[in-house]
Amino acid sequence: MAILEVHNIKKIYTTRFGANKVQALSDVSFSVEKGEYVAIMGESGSGKTTLLNILAALDKPTAGNVYLDGHELVKIKESKIAEFRRDNLGFVFQDFNLLDTFNLKDNIVLPLVLAGKHYSEMQQKLTPIIQKLGIEGLMGKYPYEVSGGQKQRAAVARALITNPKLILADEPTGALDSKSTDELLELFSRINRDGQTILMVTHSVKAASRANRVLFIKDGEVFHQIYRGDSTNEQLYQKISDTLTILATGGEGR
Repeated sequence: MAILEVHNIKKIYTTRFGANKVQALSDVSFSVEKGEYVAIMGESGSGKTTLLNILAALDKPTAGNVYLDGHELVKIKESKIAEFRRDNLGFVFQDFNLLDTFNLKDNIVLPLVLAGKHYSEMQQKLTPIIQKLGIEGLMGKYPYEVSGGQKQRAAVARALITNPKLILADEPTGALDSKSTDELLELFSRINRDGQTILMVTHSVKAASRANRVLFIKDGEVFHQIYRGDSTNEQLYQKISDTLTILATGGEGR
């Protein structure tokens, strides 16, 4: 069953005073099944960030429709969109987006606080997640007191705390060293095996090679996609690298 459906998305930005129009997305269509782990790749300027913002209900398309669990995003009232986003989407960002004035525990449970949940429910949801992520001993620490990898684990915990329909990850390994990257990617794989749907935008071939499907965006359209099938991480890494070479040299999608 498709949890996310993207139909013929187009996005045109008009510059100040309407002097110029920039087409960021021209015709993007794809779907994501419940429990899938999908990576989106493409060169800078290909439209990846614009697409992610539309999927996150942070921006609206010029044309086309996005459905999340059957809800058409463009038809959700502005007064309800923040609540819908909080209840249905989890976010993991390159720069963590943790509040330095909150300890890790308070950062993680913040979505539940904003939703008006009781403390007992927060604790009930928090405990198994931080145990799974191996950060239960860090709850009293502040973001500036822990490593980048630990910050990102806290950010993943915050994304999971509301039991979202979909996790949107924007370059989640971009600020991490090699060891922390490996740990985070293994964590994502484990979370996905537990049933969590993940959509990740990344420049990293290594990160994308852990997904089950990779979509390539070029000139505002889906240029190509690769399914993992029986491929190992190493084999998928090579397939992704080959496709990126074709993208860079102006070849045609297959």
